[in-house]
Amino acid sequence: MKGWQSGCLSRARRLWVFRGEMAGGWAACRRALSSCNHYRQPPQIVQTPFLKRCKDQLKYHIFVSLVQARNTMLLTERHYSMSQTTVDPKEMKKFQLLAHKWWDEHGDYAALHSMNDIRVPFIRDTVLNMRNDHQPGSPLSGVKILDVGCGGGLLTEPLGRLGASVTGIDPLEDSIRTAELHKSFDPVLAKRIQYKSCTLEDIVEEASDTFDVIVASEVVEHVADVEMFIRCCSKVLKPEGSLFITTINKSQLSYIFGIVVAERVLGIVPTGTHDWEKFIPPEELERLLESNGFLVKTVKGMLYNPLFGSWSWTESTSINYALHAVKSDIQEQVDPNLETDKSSSRPKLWHQNLQLRRYSKR
Repeated sequence: MKGWQSGCLSRARRLWVFRGEMAGGWAACRRALSSCNHYRQPPQIVQTPFLKRCKDQLKYHIFVSLVQARNTMLLTERHYSMSQTTVDPKEMKKFQLLAHKWWDEHGDYAALHSMNDIRVPFIRDTVLNMRNDHQPGSPLSGVKILDVGCGGGLLTEPLGRLGASVTGIDPLEDSIRTAELHKSFDPVLAKRIQYKSCTLEDIVEEASDTFDVIVASEVVEHVADVEMFIRCCSKVLKPEGSLFITTINKSQLSYIFGIVVAERVLGIVPTGTHDWEKFIPPEELERLLESNGFLVKTVKGMLYNPLFGSWSWTESTSINYALHAVKSDIQEQVDPNLETDKSSSRPKLWHQNLQLRRYSKR
């Protein structure tokens, strides 16, 4: 009997303390509301333990709601994820007709040949800045690179000559044959470069977290599904690995100079090579990258001079631009089991270390 009475008294005391905290909290709120007016700031509300717990729970529920809302918005906005492959059959037909012209430095791919003057040093210097050691003469020795959409190997070979172990992939078998033939003229490249006629999705199945660097130069404006392309890149790239992209902005200037002037007036590239609707603004590309676990480090404008047939860096990204992003190994999530920390009543939260865009200017 005494134990039962003691238990009742203990529960009554706890209820009375809880009632007192609630009464104190509401009394503090009433005093604050009654004393404020339109001409001065309301006084500070007394932070009782009851109000503090309410405030903590409210913050958590708002956070979870915002995360859920953000994920829903991303799912509805990702209009790029429409297909199950990154290959566009229409683009395949375009490049099939040009598969034997890759190494004509004065032909349809002349602008890509001259682009090596700035894109190769950009990749080389960026990778070296992230590494502590390198060998003289072979600065990229030990670096595994995947060249996606390599075509005839215009970028693959220079990277191989810098000492990197490069895998070049392209869905067109004729382009890979051209690349293999040209590689055979240099015995050194035979040990450093391998070509595969396959898609990026095929590589994902056999090479997860394999490559230190992925290069996609003048490729994303030709793929069928940009976001799937980025997801596949993330899967085959090692944590903290680098992704290099060069592509064309979707702007009025890019239509004028990239379509009208380059294709129809000057004939720098064959008519119909590009589709303006498939161009992607750097802001949109950054959003897709960051939502798939990348940190965008650099975005730089590129400018082509048709008179001299040369490329240079520029502050404007309104036409062509280059981008460098790093795969993050820290993901943002809310623990599904809502595990709580012993030192706090709040659930544990894991935050991704999101980095603000940093534009490198030269």
